[in-house]
Amino acid sequence: MRSASIVITIDGPAASGKTSVSRSLALRHQWSWVSTGAFYRGLAYVATSEGVSLDDEEALAKLCVSNVWQVKMGHDQTEVWLRDQDVTNEIYREENGSVASRISQYPKVRANLLAAQRKCAESVRGLVAEGRDCGTVVFPDAHVKFYITAGSASRAARRAKEQGKDVEETRAAQVIRDTQDSSRQTAPMQVPPNAHVIDTSDLSLDAVVEFLDQILRKELEI
Repeated sequence: MRSASIVITIDGPAASGKTSVSRSLALRHQWSWVSTGAFYRGLAYVATSEGVSLDDEEALAKLCVSNVWQVKMGHDQTEVWLRDQDVTNEIYREENGSVASRISQYPKVRANLLAAQRKCAESVRGLVAEGRDCGTVVFPDAHVKFYITAGSASRAARRAKEQGKDVEETRAAQVIRDTQDSSRQTAPMQVPPNAHVIDTSDLSLDAVVEFLDQILRKELEI
């Protein structure tokens, strides 16, 4: 059953441009925006900080619903707070992303975070949600779905520039993460049914946003 709010999903691998594109698209329409990956990144950071074993699915599932941390939607970032401290910048480090990919394979973890992710579409006029399983699991009945991808070299260059790291090291880390995300048994990263697939390798941010906007305006008849 579809949400009463307009829901647009944008999925894809790391550094494909989905975060910047989804954020810009939401801003154009004055809709809410959320990065569902922040829930897993946040859990990964909190688990590491709190000394929770990354091999203990039960403990991680319990931590998902703990009040020691929370995720907040924002216009520019999906924020993560741990014990009243903003740790958003920490969760987006590449090494934390690898931990997030690892723990996201646990079915109980995904089940416990799913309700919080879906709640983001409540009491808003519209929502643009980006991640790796937004159109397949979180919002399978979204009004319009997109899957954004890019060549591995292009993605590695983008992420390395963002974080000031070596391109080849970044590329190697992304290969491992992509393999984990696409091969996990629970909610693997894949192209959602009826999604529009866009390769952003040779396109500017403005060009991608404009292209997606034309598609969703046509589908939503706005």
